[in-house]
Amino acid sequence: MSQSIGQDFKLFSLLKFALPSMIMMVFMSLYTIIDGVFISRLLGSNALSASNIVYPAINILIAVGIMLATGGSAVVAKKMGEGKSKEAKQSFTLLVITGVLFGAAVLIFGNVWITPLVELLGATPKIMADSVTYLSILLYFAPVCMLQMLFQTFFVTAGKPQIGLVITILGGIANAILDYVLMGPLQMGIAGAAIATGMGQMIPGVIGVLYFLITRNDLYFVKPTFNMKVLLNSCLNGSSEMVTNLSTAIVTYLFNIIMLKMLGEEGVAAITIVLYGQFLFNALYMGFSMGVAPVISFNYGSGNTKRLRRIFKICMLFIAVSSVVIMACALAGSDLIVEIFTPRTSRTFEIAATGFFLFSFNYLFAGINIFASAMFTALSDGKVSAAISFMRTFGFLVVSILLLPRLIGVNGVWLSVPAAEFLTVFVSAGFIWCKKGVYHYAGTHKKQPAARLSGDNI
Repeated sequence: MSQSIGQDFKLFSLLKFALPSMIMMVFMSLYTIIDGVFISRLLGSNALSASNIVYPAINILIAVGIMLATGGSAVVAKKMGEGKSKEAKQSFTLLVITGVLFGAAVLIFGNVWITPLVELLGATPKIMADSVTYLSILLYFAPVCMLQMLFQTFFVTAGKPQIGLVITILGGIANAILDYVLMGPLQMGIAGAAIATGMGQMIPGVIGVLYFLITRNDLYFVKPTFNMKVLLNSCLNGSSEMVTNLSTAIVTYLFNIIMLKMLGEEGVAAITIVLYGQFLFNALYMGFSMGVAPVISFNYGSGNTKRLRRIFKICMLFIAVSSVVIMACALAGSDLIVEIFTPRTSRTFEIAATGFFLFSFNYLFAGINIFASAMFTALSDGKVSAAISFMRTFGFLVVSILLLPRLIGVNGVWLSVPAAEFLTVFVSAGFIWCKKGVYHYAGTHKKQPAARLSGDNI
C-alpha cells in the first residue's frame, strides 16, 4: 500500500507533493519552447512557422499518450487504494506496453505518408522542406515520447514524483544543450532541433524502463495480463485529456490557416510564440492537477471522504490564488517573453507582443477548467471530464476562432482563447456543484465504503 499518496495531507504537504509534477510539466513544455527559441533565433521565423505547422500531428501522438497516462493512473491508483496491488501492477505493465506499440505504429505509418500529411497540415512551398524534415525525425522518436508521458504520470502514482522530476529535468537540459550544438556549431538546421527533442525524450523514457524493471516498491513491471476492460476504462477516464490534445491539434491548425491568410508566415510565427507562452503557464496548472490526481483517486477508492473534502478545498484555494498571479505575470511580462524569441525590431515581435497581452487574460479562467477536468478523471468520471475539456478546447474555442476574427479582425484571434476559457468556467462550476453529492468532495458527508462509491467497478 502506498503510504505516500495515502498520507493525511494538509495544505503545505499537498503542495509539496504536487510541486515536482508542476516543475516536471514546466520542463516538459520547455522541450517545445526551447526548440522554438533556438529555431527562431538561429534559423528565422519561416523555420519557426514550419515547426508549428506540423505540430498538430505531434498533438495526436501526445493525445493518446496522455489519455493512457492520466486515465490509466486513475485506474491503477484506485486499485492501490482498494488494496489490489497485483492487479495494479498488471494494469500498469499493460498500459506501458500498449503505449509503446502505439508509438511504433505512428513511427511507421507517419513516415510512410509524411509528405501528404504535411501538405494536409497547410505547409506552404516556402516552408515545406523544413516541415517534412522536422516532423519525420520527431516521428522516429514516437515510442520514447510515449514512454516519457506515461512515466511522468506513473512516477507520481508510485509515490516517487521526485524521480520523475529529476529525469525530466535531465531530459530538458540535454534538449537545450543539443539544440545549441546541433543547430549552432554543427549547422544541422531544423533537423538538429528535432533530434535534440527526441534525445531529450529518450532520457526519461529509458531511465523509467530501467527503474520499473529493477525496483520492487509499490509499482513495477510484472508479467502482464491482457485486460480489455482496463484499457477501455483507462481510455474512457483519460478521454478528456485526449480530447484536449486532439482539440489542440485542430485549433492549432485553424490558428495557422487563419494567420497565414491574414498575416502570412510572420503571423504563424507570432501565434507560435503566443502558444508557447500558453504551454508554459498552463503547464503549472496541469502539473498541479497531475500531482494531486493520484491522491484524489486513492482517497476516492478507499472511501475516505474526510480527506477528499480537505484535498478539494486546498486545490480550489491554490487555483484561485495562482490564477490571479499567473495572469498578472503574463500581462506584465508579455514584451519580455516575446523578445526571447524574436528581436524587438522585427515585424513578428510587433504582432506577437500585442497578441500575447490580449491572450494572457485567459489565464484567469484556465486553471479552474484544467483542474475540474483532471479531478473528474481522478474520480473515474471520464464523461464529465471529457465534456469540460471538449467545451474548453474545442466547442467554445472553435466558435470563437471562426467568429471573432470576422467581427474584430486579428485581435479576435488573440481573444478567442480567453473567451472560450471564460465560457467554460460556467460549465466547470456547474459540474462541480452538481456532482458534489455523488463523490462527496464537498459538504459534510460521513465516510463512505469504497464499494458504494460510483465508478468502483474499474
